[in-house]
Amino acid sequence: MPDTAPRVVVLDYGSGNLRSAERALAAAGAAVAVTADLAAAATADGLVVPGVGAFAACMAGLEALGAGPVIAARVAAGRPVLGICVGAQVMFDGGAEHGVDTPGLGLLPGTVTRLAAARVPHMGWNTVRVPAGSRLGARDGDRFYFVHSYAAQDLGALRATGALVTTGTHDVPFAAAVEWGALTVTQFHPEKSAGTGAALLRAWTAGLPAAIPTAPAPAP
Repeated sequence: MPDTAPRVVVLDYGSGNLRSAERALAAAGAAVAVTADLAAAATADGLVVPGVGAFAACMAGLEALGAGPVIAARVAAGRPVLGICVGAQVMFDGGAEHGVDTPGLGLLPGTVTRLAAARVPHMGWNTVRVPAGSRLGARDGDRFYFVHSYAAQDLGALRATGALVTTGTHDVPFAAAVEWGALTVTQFHPEKSAGTGAALLRAWTAGLPAAIPTAPAPAP
């Protein structure tokens, strides 16, 4: 990897497909470190927050590490953060699983709730609809790989912040990805999404290390 490759930290807080994310990001052109070192997470060109399993367990891992303020500070400073799957969900105000409400990091509005679908989990390939202006490198109809039973579903609240919301549908519409200032989150797994996922990670990596303007103001 050349010295000019952007430096990306995959945050190791005890949850996530760390090695598959590491390999996919390296293939996208990043110099990748998998670490729990918060100083490295704060100063890297890009920070990736993966996550699998339960919302509450992922939040407990982030809190034990003390990672929440580092993630929030990066977003406030316009330094890119990418959240994947439950690592995306924890960026919201909270999650409601099995009758338990767990606060999230509060960087995006809304509560992550169970999909009101005939069959959950939503597992496998599904298409997305991509808004104009997206930096994801994806197009309407592109297919990504999903494994989840919960999602952010208040699309109106997200769009009211000025965020770009890529949507998916599994009986009901949900946020498949959100771009808000320096923060990008994907409910799907780009590292498991073959060519479309690789293109997304290349697009995200290509934007590093340049800072992204701070999040847009809410719509009037």
